[in-house]
Amino acid sequence: MIETNYDFEDIISKFKIDGKLVYCERYGEGHINVTFLAIVEKSGVQTKYILQKINKNLFKNVEKLMHNIKLVTEFSRQKVIARGGDPDRESLTIVYTKDGNSYYYSQKDDEYFRVYVFITDAIAHQREDRPGQFYQSAVAFGEFADMLSDFDASQLYEILPDFHNTENRFRDFKASFAADRAGRAANVGDEIKFVLDREGYCNKFTSLIKTGEMPLKVTHNDTKLNNVMLDEKTDKPVAVIDLDTVMPGTICYDFGDSIRFGCNTAAEDEKDLSKVKFDIKLFEEYTKGYLSSLGNSITEIEKDNLAFGAILMTYECGIRFLADYLDGDLYFHTAREEHNLDRARTQFKLVTEMENQLDQMKDIVKKIAAAK
Repeated sequence: MIETNYDFEDIISKFKIDGKLVYCERYGEGHINVTFLAIVEKSGVQTKYILQKINKNLFKNVEKLMHNIKLVTEFSRQKVIARGGDPDRESLTIVYTKDGNSYYYSQKDDEYFRVYVFITDAIAHQREDRPGQFYQSAVAFGEFADMLSDFDASQLYEILPDFHNTENRFRDFKASFAADRAGRAANVGDEIKFVLDREGYCNKFTSLIKTGEMPLKVTHNDTKLNNVMLDEKTDKPVAVIDLDTVMPGTICYDFGDSIRFGCNTAAEDEKDLSKVKFDIKLFEEYTKGYLSSLGNSITEIEKDNLAFGAILMTYECGIRFLADYLDGDLYFHTAREEHNLDRARTQFKLVTEMENQLDQMKDIVKKIAAAK
């Protein structure tokens, strides 16, 4: 059955797809773009595609967004071909419009649409269903970083400007604290002090990038398990997906965000902080997977800062949650009172645990890197 919100037959007809649309329904659990599984049939043979309505409210310049994705996917596809792989399965593959564009703008709907080749026999898991899947996601993101290590990241636009500019995040936080729009600052003095006491963290990576000491590379910026397609039988990584936030940065951002998300023993919004622990064993597991596939493209300064990247990304995320709480919950969706405050406290608890184990984290990175 085809949903009637849009004329999907007309939309699909704008792309270089041969056949008749026989099915188009909502697909997956993504929250940013609206994703559909489209099935096209020709001569009794059915072919699957991913059709997405791009979130134009978040991505205000779709041309620049798709410019980034086009460059990165075409580059990675050539790398897959060179190593004898299947580019339609091991990389996102854009299906171009009949006009040669990477997306289609529907004037009737005032919406932007794009199409990808469907990656067969693979699953993007929302959570670790079987042991080892977190490790395999690390292998996938390490391969992604290695494959794009010689790509000129300066070609990419900052789709979300200053996304990981922690200096800017800190300035925005101080502005939120000073304005106190929701009248909440008096109740969160400890959390505010936690942020202010760590101001020195904020410029470490931005300074290293500015001086050229830290190489500017392609970063994914959403390195969660559900953005990796794993083989449905073997759990081996197939492809990294969701390239909307691909931008120039440092691989320490991507590594750090994976650790922030994947090594927390509790939910991101857990109210009982006694349940929130940083799992150093999961950190070691992820580091092994990541470095095993990163090859020799990682520099010494990147190795030295992987562990701190976990602290910085967790601290930055906590800043954003706390700033939004002070602003009156304007950015992040909340399901309960003090939801953003709970999220911030969870991140800050993780930061504290990571700080206490930073030397051990660094030793793990050094040991694994030396054993490669």
